Amino acid sequence: MMRLLSSGNDDAVQIQLGNKPGEPFIITVNCPDKTGLACDICRFILHFGLSILKGDVSTDGMWCYIVLWVIPQSVLLPMSYSYLKDRLQAICPPCLASFYLVQKPTTSSPVYLLKLSCLDRKGLLHDVTKVLSELELTIQRVKVTTTPDGKVLDLFFITDNMELLHTRKRQDETCERLNTDLADSCIKCELQLAGQEYEHNHGISSLSPVLAKELFQCELSDNEVRSQSLSPNMQKLKKANVTLDNSLSPAHTLLQIQCVDHKGLHYDIMRTFKDLNFKISYGRFSPNVMGYRELDIFIQQKDGKKILDPDKQGELCSRLKLEMLHPLRAIIADRGPDTELLVANPVELSGNGRPRVFYDVTFALKTLGICIFSAEVGRYSASDREWEVYRFLLDENCEFQLTGIVARNLIVNRVRRTLMDW
Repeated sequence: MMRLLSSGNDDAVQIQLGNKPGEPFIITVNCPDKTGLACDICRFILHFGLSILKGDVSTDGMWCYIVLWVIPQSVLLPMSYSYLKDRLQAICPPCLASFYLVQKPTTSSPVYLLKLSCLDRKGLLHDVTKVLSELELTIQRVKVTTTPDGKVLDLFFITDNMELLHTRKRQDETCERLNTDLADSCIKCELQLAGQEYEHNHGISSLSPVLAKELFQCELSDNEVRSQSLSPNMQKLKKANVTLDNSLSPAHTLLQIQCVDHKGLHYDIMRTFKDLNFKISYGRFSPNVMGYRELDIFIQQKDGKKILDPDKQGELCSRLKLEMLHPLRAIIADRGPDTELLVANPVELSGNGRPRVFYDVTFALKTLGICIFSAEVGRYSASDREWEVYRFLLDENCEFQLTGIVARNLIVNRVRRTLMDW
């Protein structure tokens, strides 16, 4: 019998834990509906390192009921289940009759600047990222530089998911944890409220038109030989099938999706609906079968009508295929005499970026034994969208000949497979 994690009968979120470690647990969300709620829940589940095995979504436009069977991609800390419940609870609209009349405006979390001075070594950046992730500190921007004397200056602009970073106790805990985990590598740790320097670091260094076109273009040619060329897995993704059916429901359009599974697939689909302003009435997420997923989702336009316009149908199908084919972009390019890895993902219209990208990329580079000379994260506008762009200047002093096409393809494929969880 499963154990129920709940603090009251009226809780919007309940979690049923499995009997044995590694067994899936069930997340049930029962609360007032709001635009993009399923997207927000899937985004946080991705942020928390969880994988959705299967699920059901149902709403009448006023009230939403969601059941998800999830499994950790890594071992959760002992208190993480309670914290997961609290975080999901915070996403849900309040159960108040006045909610639809007067909604309290949301305020953004304050941004803090973490300054780290360390001795350089392989995997350092990922080790720092791992500590911040375990402390529930979200990286908003980052600037990493290596000095000629072999030291690294890291500037992390972070927000605290627990909203306690204004306290001395939380700040001391953060620096103490970094000092402990980084051991002799850490020279100095400072934490303060970010000032104007955060706005100055909002963007990234300029991209050349050729590089921007390759990174942000919507279609990739199978015949082109370059680091972004499609691997066999990406070729399978090209066969993703999206169909619309207006004959089964008098008020809804049935959307059927068949595609190769990847990390964050449900989030990619839900954020597409959210950005295009389509409402989900009912959805069923089937389990992974031989690496493929099937989803059946009944949707409506914002006005509550079916999607009958052929142009809107085509736009939705094309956008979904694009997000399933290219949820993330990864290329390697020359930056003067140096070699640079660039990774990009689209930003939601709400301003939210994709979780865990920096974590996964630094992990992939660490497993390859590649040092990062410098790194930066920022926003970039292209193709009528805003993108989050991660730039890593790779250290030439490693076992890879970074100028060789074989090594470059190996790096890009390892990064992509880590991001997609293949």
